[in-house]
Amino acid sequence: MSYDKTKDPTGFVLLSDFVPQIIQEIRYYSTYNFIGDRIDGYEEPVAIITKEAARALKAVSNEMTVQGYRLKIFDAYRPAAAVRHFLMWALDDLDLRMKPYFYPDLEKKSLFSKGFIAEHSGHSRGSALDLTLLDMRSGKELDMGSPFDLFSEASNPDYKGITEDQYTNRLLLRKAMMRNGFQPYETEWWHFSLKDEPYPDTYFDFPVTSEHWR
Repeated sequence: MSYDKTKDPTGFVLLSDFVPQIIQEIRYYSTYNFIGDRIDGYEEPVAIITKEAARALKAVSNEMTVQGYRLKIFDAYRPAAAVRHFLMWALDDLDLRMKPYFYPDLEKKSLFSKGFIAEHSGHSRGSALDLTLLDMRSGKELDMGSPFDLFSEASNPDYKGITEDQYTNRLLLRKAMMRNGFQPYETEWWHFSLKDEPYPDTYFDFPVTSEHWR
């Protein structure tokens, strides 16, 4: 039997084991996402990530905790099966259920050309994640000027059509991530990837489940 590296979670960790103070709201396990269904490959609402990215994220979490904030994760490792689900959905012109919430000002067919959906995702390499900050005093997410997964120019990290406070909140997250080895993504304020990712050429396809570590 041939060995398929893409099915091997050996180099990954369950984030809750490594950085338990991080809040998790795994959107693609739920139906509240831009498709409106649970996404293929998400068998549990857990965040999985490479060991290297987990170490760097722990440093970010410690830094933010001292300042009165907690990290909140929307997505980390994403199976290649989930990306295929995105691609099939994008080709269905009639399925516009979630358009008012996630891409109100765009035609669905433009999501490819604008870079919101791609044939391959850095998340599938295991060292990318989507996250925000939560204020420990209020118990609420910081106002970033646009919600997670809003396909809009307003989600660009350097978008100027938001308030000064909203922009400051984005910078707070961005600077903390970059200080600890992550690099931002040009169209999404919430998306970061480990600069020195351990698997730059491998797109993994094992399911999102804690069963791998039981």
